[in-house]
Amino acid sequence: MIESASLDVWQMWAILGGLVVAIVFFVWDRFPIEIVSASIVAALMLFFHFFPLEDGRPSIAALLEGFANPALFTILCLLIVGQGIFQTGAMEGPTQFLLSSYDQRPRGTLIAMFAFVFVVSAFINNTPVVVMFVPILVAIARRMEKSPSKLMIPLSYVCILAGMTTLIGSSTNLLVAEQLRTISGVSLDFFTPTIPGLFLASFGLVYIVFVLPRLLPDRDTMEGELAGSGEGRQYIAQIEVTADHPLAGKRPVAGMFADLPDMTVRMIQRGEHALLPPFDQIELKAGDLVIVAATRQTLSNLLSKRADFMRGMLEASGPGENPTPGDSLMITEAVVAPGSRLIGRTIQQIGFRHATGCIVLGIQRRSRMIRSRMGEIRLEAGDTLLLFGSTSSMRQLRSDRDLLLMEWATTALADPRRANVARAIFAGVVIAAATSLMPIALASFLGAVAMIAGGCLNTRQAARAVDIRIYLLIGSAIALGTALQITGGADLLATGVVTVFSPFGPVVLMSAMFILIALLTNVLSNSATAILFTPIAVGAANQIGADPSLFALTVLFAANTCFATPIGYQTNLLVMGPGHYRFMDYIRAGAPMVVLFWIAFTLYISLLYAFDLV
Repeated sequence: MIESASLDVWQMWAILGGLVVAIVFFVWDRFPIEIVSASIVAALMLFFHFFPLEDGRPSIAALLEGFANPALFTILCLLIVGQGIFQTGAMEGPTQFLLSSYDQRPRGTLIAMFAFVFVVSAFINNTPVVVMFVPILVAIARRMEKSPSKLMIPLSYVCILAGMTTLIGSSTNLLVAEQLRTISGVSLDFFTPTIPGLFLASFGLVYIVFVLPRLLPDRDTMEGELAGSGEGRQYIAQIEVTADHPLAGKRPVAGMFADLPDMTVRMIQRGEHALLPPFDQIELKAGDLVIVAATRQTLSNLLSKRADFMRGMLEASGPGENPTPGDSLMITEAVVAPGSRLIGRTIQQIGFRHATGCIVLGIQRRSRMIRSRMGEIRLEAGDTLLLFGSTSSMRQLRSDRDLLLMEWATTALADPRRANVARAIFAGVVIAAATSLMPIALASFLGAVAMIAGGCLNTRQAARAVDIRIYLLIGSAIALGTALQITGGADLLATGVVTVFSPFGPVVLMSAMFILIALLTNVLSNSATAILFTPIAVGAANQIGADPSLFALTVLFAANTCFATPIGYQTNLLVMGPGHYRFMDYIRAGAPMVVLFWIAFTLYISLLYAFDLV
């Protein structure tokens, strides 16, 4: 625990001036955030090296302690856990189930979708949640014949609201809790923010449902053009039914197979016999080849959401090394080049899987629709092959002169073979932290290790999940907060706030702090705001003899009130492109919500004091 001391006044003012400069550079956004963060730490170390305080504090080690802060460590581990959930598509099953019911119950499905987002975001980092739901809500917007701009900002706001309700719902919560414990020894429990968080979220959800749609633009996007320009192209694909395949024993209903949604079955090859539509009296057996016409998106969905289909595809694709669970899986398109050695040969004759490590999912030949099994199709110049394989296999194809790899068409594919493992690990982390079976830092670390050891993601994917910008930003903010506290700057700011507002009572004091932090968090990082203001809030609570945990919660909720700018929170930035938003769209939609949250929080603490619950 770091104690404040009475030290040279000029050093305190120098650090306060440095705080202002740091905020200016963060808001200016002229330099990368990691450069600004690293420069802050370097400047602090240089300052205290040449101008040490009377007792020699703070040491270099004290300024760097923030980079080993348990809250920062927990945040990074939870990012890895969230990446494991995303990489395996562990949440795809429930979301696709909800999406499939849209045509029957459109309004109910949309409500259920956002309710599911709220529940998940309360326990997992919001970024992967938004990444997973953006394409789903774009698809829903298309069915509603509305612009995605009506749904993207609500998605971000719902995630932010949910993040306020548990200690691990947002990195901000963990940072405030750790700062509070370090300064005062008071700990926040896993569900401490839940009741006030749900109170505030109820106001926010009412605003999102009844007010926000009137403030959002109805802006056309390029989704329809993109859909028409390539996503609707049909590929001929082949599914081989093995003994344990999910299609074995299945019968069609009205000529359609329920396990093959949005696909047209063009032929079933049974031995030497080709069975053509209609298929009403056919039961699929092991050894059947099902020839289908499907879009790239349909085939991608089938593989990324059905582990049994992916296993069957890998088993039936001939000799070759299967991607191990945790490998990055990709799907791409390649065109048979003019003069290619592949022209006139079939996939079987080429030994494509053995030669390249990739599987040919489908073949598309200009405007012609082929009714033949893929093994009999002789390739022609200009044929487009839909390929599936690991990242390393795709990398090798770049130098292949016989195929023109379409890099822009390469996208990552979730690997569902470890989805159940990822769900179990995620549930274990939440239960262990929620029941206080172990500290949150330990539970999240074990979860991150289990994700890698369980094959849900590999070490490279885990390393990519650790955002260096978050690491440097939080570490530098903690260093700046430490300097403020040691030089007495935090106490000075707290004294100023208390002097102005304490005569009006603790409710007015916390309300004033809330709106000040809420305004700043929309132009500065919410993590940095939380770290810098928690010592100030705790100092104010100590000066008036109030509960420091209530003042810490004021910082927690105010720092999460980042609705009015795209830079206020990463999920706001993520939906900016899909929603085709402009900066002013966020101010128009979010500024009233910031004011509403301020009023709701003031009402909440007023009720606490009115009923003597503090």
